[in-house]
Amino acid sequence: MNANKCAGCGVALQIEDAGRPGFVPEAARERDPVICQRCFRIKHYNDASSVAIDQDDFLRLLGGIAQTDSLVVHIVDLFDFEGSMISGLQRFVGHNPVLLVVNKIDLLPRVTNWNRLRNWVQRQAKANGLKVADIVLCSARRKLGFDRVVEAIAELRGDRDVYVVGATNVGKSTLVNRLISDYSDLERELTVSRYPGTTLDAVHIPLDDGHAIIDTPGIVYKSRLSEVIPREALQALLPDKPLKPLTYQFYEPQTLFFGGLARFDFLEGQRQSFTAYVSPGIPVHRTKRERADALYENHRGEMLSPPSKADLDEMPPLARHTLRIPPGAPQDIVISGLGWIAANGTEGAVVDVYAPKGIKVLLRESIL
Repeated sequence: MNANKCAGCGVALQIEDAGRPGFVPEAARERDPVICQRCFRIKHYNDASSVAIDQDDFLRLLGGIAQTDSLVVHIVDLFDFEGSMISGLQRFVGHNPVLLVVNKIDLLPRVTNWNRLRNWVQRQAKANGLKVADIVLCSARRKLGFDRVVEAIAELRGDRDVYVVGATNVGKSTLVNRLISDYSDLERELTVSRYPGTTLDAVHIPLDDGHAIIDTPGIVYKSRLSEVIPREALQALLPDKPLKPLTYQFYEPQTLFFGGLARFDFLEGQRQSFTAYVSPGIPVHRTKRERADALYENHRGEMLSPPSKADLDEMPPLARHTLRIPPGAPQDIVISGLGWIAANGTEGAVVDVYAPKGIKVLLRESIL
């Protein structure tokens, strides 16, 4: 363990400048383990200052994995599967095996067919060009499936280091803390929070067999709503309980507003239903299509919130995406970081989706 690095986020410790990452106040320098002021404030006050992560450094770190003999554990967020997959991961890992850990399964209905879901994940990974040695479904928050994650790592690791990689806020540090308790006698934990970029540098955790777990910083994708939303609204955006499906029948042009964050317009198609899977912290308002523009203009930041009126200037403007849902198998309309809207019919439809500019919006094979 490097005594000059924060035990919580891995950043280099320093005592000169309270405004830079890694600052340790004088009163905290004798603690064991030592954590930086930022980690202390996250842990005890749920408060995090914003610290930029150098993406070039992250990609250099990721690019070095191919030259090692390691197991790569890629953690993705089931609530934002497409947004949390690391783009082009296969070329970074080389010939090293990849264990795909799919977190936050506790958000799905209990009647979910888990075998079908696992097969869906396999197809999505393949579509992203990722070859996986195994897939494990789990919930870090509820500790569901964690034993299977540990078993799969033990089976695939052999005599190797373990790199844990993922986007921000997918549950990496929670998993690594479990691995620390299972594989090491260290009395320490990584800092866990809802804030993007909590781990600021690679954290090396020595294992009892002489190898290490390397927790890498979460890569920040600005195409995810969770990365651009004002911090005060983040808690409303990220669900922590099973999603309650909201089903709506459409037979004429109508609009759904998801707070002031996104908008869904049903434009053309036979009478059919759509089911929204979003955090219960995001209120959904339905109106006729011809009233939608005025409603948004007059009520965003108030009835249509989050974001609040004070935070409107922090958000990019809404951009329109016209989607043609083909007839046939049910499809999901995904707004990265917000959730998805299941098109339940098989007749096809034309819809407009408005999301903050730069946020990923796409159609996919239905997850449920």
